[in-house]
Amino acid sequence: MNHGPTRRQILATATAASFASLPGMGLAQAGPNTAEMSLGDENAPVTMVEYAMFTCPHCATFHLETWPQIKANFVDTGKVRLVYREVYFNRASLWAGMIARCASPDRYFGLVDLLYREQSAWLANNDPEAMMAALYGIGRQAGLTDAEMDTCMSDQGFAETLVAEYQKNAQADGIDSTPSFLIDGEKVGNMSYAEFEAALNAALGE
Repeated sequence: MNHGPTRRQILATATAASFASLPGMGLAQAGPNTAEMSLGDENAPVTMVEYAMFTCPHCATFHLETWPQIKANFVDTGKVRLVYREVYFNRASLWAGMIARCASPDRYFGLVDLLYREQSAWLANNDPEAMMAALYGIGRQAGLTDAEMDTCMSDQGFAETLVAEYQKNAQADGIDSTPSFLIDGEKVGNMSYAEFEAALNAALGE
């Protein structure tokens, strides 16, 4: 099926929301999935907030190399809850976030993993339509249909809500680079696993 014209319309809609000025934008315009995404026990003694961008190579490295150790040793054991917040410094990062959120919440982190694992491939497309086609390919791997993705990607209210929420959180927490983290409210930069382990154990009082 040829998605050319639809893809161009989707690109125009998503791009229009990418860096728009959104004074007073609230969550009433929420689209498919605008919820804050998290992993781990909601009652975990420590909360770690990650600010990450799907187009950021350092974020991909953290996700593929450091995060699995944090997840196994702290999140899966009930010690730490992760709150994952998307950052949109460019339009491609917003498009990737919209694709990830087209899926049901229980599939979100699986799509996040795919987007990081295949980052170099889909991000290599300088042509916006080719990039969107590559992102659709990742969505299909997660079981999304083109029709489902068309609905998400053409929903300007959805895009605007994500951008507004990102702007609100990033401004509140002083986020100007990715990946950035808050460990129980204390901002830290990207670190090695050993440094994260030490910081998380300190927050846990261990």
